[in-house]
Parts: sequence; structure tokens; C-alpha cells
Amino acid sequence: MNSLDVNETKKKLSHLYNDVSKELFGFGTSLLKVTIENNVITFQAKHRRAPRSAALEGEVPSLKQEVDFHMSLLFKKKLKQKLEEEMDWQIEAVLRDYDSPTQLAFTNIVIKD
Repeated sequence: MNSLDVNETKKKLSHLYNDVSKELFGFGTSLLKVTIENNVITFQAKHRRAPRSAALEGEVPSLKQEVDFHMSLLFKKKLKQKLEEEMDWQIEAVLRDYDSPTQLAFTNIVIKD
């Protein structure tokens, strides 16, 4: 891939990631960086805190943690579907770690060789 192709791919991946974020949370990220190395794509994202999330955290922290966990699983599933459909890739794995206090998420996509 030449640098123009890489930049266009990164731009498209950013749009797809934010589309999933908007679909699930109602808004996109406040910061998003995409890196591509061999068959691994990494998204470094800072998400916006949803008002209902802050309310749950104050009242029922364990429920908020459980909701975060399930939303992260759903995010991975939707992102995988979107990447396979829009980019015509076969995804081997979607690995995601989300830190609730900072709203940071790192998502790694492994594309099958």
C-alpha cells in the first residue's frame, strides 16, 4: 500500500469506527487514531461520557461496569460486521480494552492472511 492508499484506508476506518460509536452510544469519539501494521489495525479512541453512564456510575457502579462490558462486546461484534461488509476483509479477531474512568479504548483488528 502506498501512503495515499494508507491515508485513505485510515480515513475510511475512522468513519466506520465512528459510525459504530454513533449507532451504539449516540455520538462519535472525541479523539481517534488509526494505525496499520501488517495485518493488524489499531484504533486508539477517547469516547465521550454518556450522561446516563455517569448517573449509573454514581448510583450503581456494579451495574455500570456490567453495562460497559456488554456494550464493549456489542461494539466488537458491530465493528467486525461493518469491517467485513464495507472493507471486504475476513477478520480473525477483534480485541478491545476499554477503561471507563478515562473513556479510553484500544481496539485491535487482526485480519486473516
